[in-house]
Amino acid sequence: MNLANCKEKHPNLLFANFNQDYSCFACGTEKGFLIFSCDPFKERFGRVFDGGVGIVEMLFRCNILAIVGGGKKPRYTPNQVMIWDDYQNKCIAKLEFKSEVKAVKLRRDRIVVVLENKVYLYNFSDLQLVHQLETTLNPKGICAICPGSVNVLACPGLKPGYVHVELYDLKQTQIIPAHESALSQIALNKDGTLLATASEKGTLIRIFDTATGEKVKELRRGTNRAEIYSIAFNNDSSALCVSSDKNTGHIFDLSMAKQANPNVTKESSEEGQQKNRQSTFSFMGDILPTNYFKSEWSAVQFQIPESRSICAFGSTPNSINVICASGICYKYTYDFSKGECKREENPHQFIDNEES
Repeated sequence: MNLANCKEKHPNLLFANFNQDYSCFACGTEKGFLIFSCDPFKERFGRVFDGGVGIVEMLFRCNILAIVGGGKKPRYTPNQVMIWDDYQNKCIAKLEFKSEVKAVKLRRDRIVVVLENKVYLYNFSDLQLVHQLETTLNPKGICAICPGSVNVLACPGLKPGYVHVELYDLKQTQIIPAHESALSQIALNKDGTLLATASEKGTLIRIFDTATGEKVKELRRGTNRAEIYSIAFNNDSSALCVSSDKNTGHIFDLSMAKQANPNVTKESSEEGQQKNRQSTFSFMGDILPTNYFKSEWSAVQFQIPESRSICAFGSTPNSINVICASGICYKYTYDFSKGECKREENPHQFIDNEES
């Protein structure tokens, strides 16, 4: 969540994002960075600099971070990616580019750097360039990599609304025409078999099989346009959470997406479809647009007190953690069988006006 151009935010907060397994989140501020554990909520460590950090990406829970300068007085120039070792309290490597870095993604063997119209893939061990991709205009730095053992990368294609998927282990490429309008968010599941996408319209979330490029599910967030802030799969890809500028979160049951997951049984598939509400006009699908009347609505919705937010599944069962631009972290618990989602009473203020 890049907050450089966000008006309604904490004045010191520039960036916030979860790590690869959602167990922690990192914050870039006008004076450094902070790292927090989610369950239970706890500040782990942080550093005070003489300048701002516009991007900070964790590598799971280890001491290695990727940092890009930002804010009113950037600690590093915004065209550099600094590899920070917190044990040594210093940068141990640097990647430099001709234009501003829009996003960085890490996995144990790779570093992905996203520019406005290019994506670079490097070996983590020696910083050698492995691959580079051209994209359509990508000011948000949209990109996703699989955090597990399977090496999959997804980024915008050369046309608006298209997704370029590289399955490196299979030496296979998929170009997926996901939406008619430009992409807003994308996400990969843990094993890289499923890709979730949203466009700038923000009404539909589509899920694709990365190996075949086929659409396996279409989910409806709502009928009005919205800016999608985040999309996240849970650990076993049986659920998906979405946050948007409508101050709502949506949780979808994906247990029926057996086309991409052969371990899902017929019984669980039918059960999941019942949990996600479908349009009451679906019987008119042969007459009216099928992408409205046959799409599935969320099984559970919840209200988010702040507008700008990102959400991810917690480590405790049926839980959601929400990070807001105001510097507050909320926790929710949901129940698909009851269609309920409840917010815990005591949210965590993770940054205040005196924080770095």
